[in-house]
Amino acid sequence: MSDSNEYDHLFKIVFIGDVRVGKSNLLSQITYDRFNTEYKSTIGVEFATRILNIDGKRLKAQMWDVAGGERYRAITFAYYRNVAGTILVYDISNYSSYKNIPRWLKEIRNNGNSRNRILLLGNKSDLENQREVSREEAKVFAAENGLDFIETSALDGTGVEAAFQWIMTSSYKLLLNDSIH
Repeated sequence: MSDSNEYDHLFKIVFIGDVRVGKSNLLSQITYDRFNTEYKSTIGVEFATRILNIDGKRLKAQMWDVAGGERYRAITFAYYRNVAGTILVYDISNYSSYKNIPRWLKEIRNNGNSRNRILLLGNKSDLENQREVSREEAKVFAAENGLDFIETSALDGTGVEAAFQWIMTSSYKLLLNDSIH
């Protein structure tokens, strides 16, 4: 394959969570290695793509940053179709955003693909001195709900690439496993 837009497999990845948890900046770090200091609310959905090479295969991530505001809730259900992976985001310095995670999880499980890989992501780890959600509490929730868990900082990039690699690798492994059976 010579064209940089060619790929072997396409994976739809959605970022969901409350407003202002950092979904757009996570996407910006993954695709452009950049953090936007000015807040801009997502209206509806924003897209980005990135190619990742795993086991000699070119995997294209089609990433959807879904608006977290209540006024967009009715249209977000449509974005869950054919999802390979979900990054469920909360802000470690905002307990309210964490309290809403069960609602977001129920929404994706009720409306998305049952084989969807889900990663619980505590963002803004750079705000450790303002932490309202303990790592242990989030780890327990993740374990109880069959999720993997990571903390990141979209500001300085800590953990962001690891989160992206995990969601893509686990989605690809699931695809391979499904094709064997």
